[in-house]
Amino acid sequence: MEHNTVGTPPAGSIRFNTDSSKLEIYNGEQWWEIDATSPELQTGGTGQGIGGGSYGGGGTASGGTRGFIAGGYANSPVSAYQEISYYNIDSTGNSQDFGDISTSSAMPPTGAASRTRGLMLGCGPGDKNAIEFVTISSTGNAQNFGDLINAFQSYAGSSNATRAIAAGGHDSPSPNAVSNVIQYVTIASTGNANDYGDLAQERFNFDACSSPTRMVFGGGIYSPTPTALRTNLVDFVTISTIGNAADFGDLTRAPSHHDAGSNAIRGIFVQGLEGTPQAPTNTVDYLTIATLGNAVDFGDAAAGNYYGRAVSTSSTRLVAACGGYLSGSPYNVNNMDYVQIMSTGNAIDFGDGNVAGGIEGPIGFSNGHGGLG
Repeated sequence: MEHNTVGTPPAGSIRFNTDSSKLEIYNGEQWWEIDATSPELQTGGTGQGIGGGSYGGGGTASGGTRGFIAGGYANSPVSAYQEISYYNIDSTGNSQDFGDISTSSAMPPTGAASRTRGLMLGCGPGDKNAIEFVTISSTGNAQNFGDLINAFQSYAGSSNATRAIAAGGHDSPSPNAVSNVIQYVTIASTGNANDYGDLAQERFNFDACSSPTRMVFGGGIYSPTPTALRTNLVDFVTISTIGNAADFGDLTRAPSHHDAGSNAIRGIFVQGLEGTPQAPTNTVDYLTIATLGNAVDFGDAAAGNYYGRAVSTSSTRLVAACGGYLSGSPYNVNNMDYVQIMSTGNAIDFGDGNVAGGIEGPIGFSNGHGGLG
């Protein structure tokens, strides 16, 4: 028997849509179709490494939620990396080779993904506007997707299952022009980015994370000269619409060069640079994406005071990989550590990235993050 809807349903309500013949769940804002797939189905495995119990012990990351580490660079001497590596978020162990970004001098500033595709937004030498993609269930080199609206650096980005969004950025070699532009692409197609709206405040060297409905942007540098001025601002957009970002709240600190990831409920912001003179931090904080308000302390990263890390998430875990150390040796690290998203506490060692000397500023994405629903 079919009953009429009475009032606004509570979050978590489930209904059967007779028009689409699909089950849907209400997330507190709108009805969403319940996925009939999973990261395990997309990557052909059960979430366990093959051989040696976990792939870090000699096996391979054949199934489960795949996390990615893409691009980045090394210091002393400075050299860019085009490598893409991947790992099983549901296990522990080292990452392994996936393929290469095709653009030379590849240091893409942000990434996004659906269940099937991973996007690297802002590839290229110097100011960057190239978008490339990989098919997550396979291995191989990235392919051309299209171009961003502007050719800047240091964007922030994330996605739901349909749209990838990149925002902000700055020009080079002197970062005097700071952008507030938000732009988007449809992940399942290819083509150039479209204008979405504007950030509440222009900035760069910041990051974003998503639920299926909302994307939140946190922190960053809004004035680069003469001294970098950082903000603790968090603003947000509703992904399926277009328009300007609105104020969400504040982070517990004012970082830049930090990284973010989420499941469908919590967004977590990891480490970065803070203060004047700037210094790296091991701070991790979190917020609840469906509400408005300030972030709360989560704990500390396990891999020291680093910045510019590659963050990937599943529905339960966040993994932060590689990164930079502001001065002295080692300049770069290949450490990986993780937290359980719905808990609080300090991070735990996960494994190592596949670049022996470590890399700074790689990007992360996965086929099981919070924006997929």
